Amino acid sequence: MTWIWIVLVVLIVLVGLWFTVTYNGLIRLRNLVQESWKQIDVELHRRYDLIPNLVETVKGYASHERGTFEAVTQARAAASTPGATPAEQAQQENMLTGALRQLFAVAEAYPDLKANQNFLELQRQLTETEDRIAAGRRFYNANVRAFNTKIQSVPSNVVAGLFHFTEAEYFEVDDPNIRSAPQVQF
Repeated sequence: MTWIWIVLVVLIVLVGLWFTVTYNGLIRLRNLVQESWKQIDVELHRRYDLIPNLVETVKGYASHERGTFEAVTQARAAASTPGATPAEQAQQENMLTGALRQLFAVAEAYPDLKANQNFLELQRQLTETEDRIAAGRRFYNANVRAFNTKIQSVPSNVVAGLFHFTEAEYFEVDDPNIRSAPQVQF
């Protein structure tokens, strides 16, 4: 009879240990997802800070392109609004990217602007920031994948369900220009 109690206590302890380890693993992954999102947020704010300087530089050369400047300003304001989900943020970022493309298209028409050191430096910094955002997006999405897999997998889905862990959203690109194959002409 004593062996039965010992086996029962050992099983309860093992289940308790598994439960604790699984719960802590879910917390660790959730915190990692949140941390990686905050890193993207930092880079997005850096991007938002560069845009007004870029617009002002282009305005000096192409003051009659008012519609383009307003589109960039409005897209920046929408994208920098706090509290957006990753899906909403991705949609706003796509709008901002489109507006920036228009701004760079305007800049192409002004050779003096393309040679301006201020403009070139801002363009370089924006390119670096875009690269860091892309790297952050990959890191964030990898953490989301790990977290969501843990939530959906048996037996950790039991613990996730008990404590109401919900799947995290991916930060996806919806821009058809990015998803389409480039056209190469010779």
